[in-house]
Amino acid sequence: MSRWRHAVPTALRIGGPAAGTLILTAALVGLRPSVGVRLLADGVSAPVAVAGVCWAGQLWYLGRLLDAERRWLPGPADVVTLLRGALYAVVAGFVVVRPAPPLSWVPALLYGTATLLDCVDGTIARTVGTETDVGGRLDVALDAVGTVVAPLVAVAWGQLPVWYLSLSAARYIYVGGLVWRRRRRPLFETPDDDFSRYLGAAQMVFITAALVPATPAVLVEVVAPPLLVASLVSFARDFLAVTGRETVLPGRRRP
Repeated sequence: MSRWRHAVPTALRIGGPAAGTLILTAALVGLRPSVGVRLLADGVSAPVAVAGVCWAGQLWYLGRLLDAERRWLPGPADVVTLLRGALYAVVAGFVVVRPAPPLSWVPALLYGTATLLDCVDGTIARTVGTETDVGGRLDVALDAVGTVVAPLVAVAWGQLPVWYLSLSAARYIYVGGLVWRRRRRPLFETPDDDFSRYLGAAQMVFITAALVPATPAVLVEVVAPPLLVASLVSFARDFLAVTGRETVLPGRRRP
């Protein structure tokens, strides 16, 4: 059994990107004859490569987690989380695809499905009792991936303004700031409140709506600025709290 566990990271690193490539290839090749998919590059090589790189990055991160936690075995919630990552990888491939009806609806359907799965995997983990540190960290990492690939597609297709990509960068700037700060001083735990969760859910719903071709552009223009500002302020607030520059709430402890 220990040998099988040791082989899990390697199998995922090799098989994951290959599976992602097959999924995206099947999706695009299957759609192309009937709807006339127009690509920025000949054939399907460009979107397949983007999807493969996206999923390979996810699985590389999972491999790093598994290197530190050899006893981890994927449960039902983890399978749902990995499926969500696969959907994000397929969405990423559409960054280099020109929108053409009905293909233009596909990113919204895929990202919307991943959003629903995000609600499901946590519930499954708590209900079945299979919550793990690996699964939790992977879930957070994939949330960040989703806020990168979906806005990129929306911006590339002209459905979101380019400045909305600051949301995509915010998470990684936040994490980078914590890594830099940890080298100098200890950190507090991230504030655990409902506001951040509700705001994250609102972002997912909004990005899904922005990807839908039928969504009025004026609605996106009105909602995007305040929602983006709220998210950026939330990241700034969390950073101040974690670095100890904000009053420490009762029950918060150093990691």
